[in-house]
Amino acid sequence: MVQLRPIDQAPPPGAPHFTEAEVAALQRAVIRLFALWDLSDQDASTLLGDISPRTFQRWKQGQTGRVGPDLAARLSNLVGIHKALRLLFKEKARGYAWIRKPNAAFGARSALDVMLRGQLTDLMRVRRYLDAQRSPW
Repeated sequence: MVQLRPIDQAPPPGAPHFTEAEVAALQRAVIRLFALWDLSDQDASTLLGDISPRTFQRWKQGQTGRVGPDLAARLSNLVGIHKALRLLFKEKARGYAWIRKPNAAFGARSALDVMLRGQLTDLMRVRRYLDAQRSPW
């Protein structure tokens, strides 16, 4: 008869842990990115997981605060989207404009339309698409 035995496995990695300095740097980078994308405070708050527009305004005034795992993942994905656009487009302005242009991959909606649906997975979808576009495989 076959004997079953437990297999020792390392636990799956947890959510990324960012230091306070890293969080503050991500917040500053996203504030600048949203200005380049010409987003309203309401759109910014939606992309950041429905934080209050007032909280985002405080961020813009330099009053950065605590960030939970969901918000940290959103900040990380937004910076990843920015990085992918900078790698894909030689001209910065084209990359910033791309975010609002209709795209067949998103059913003729823009990447911003997709992201403004508000879920973390919407940001991840845009990031995965851009990463695939810049990948040789």
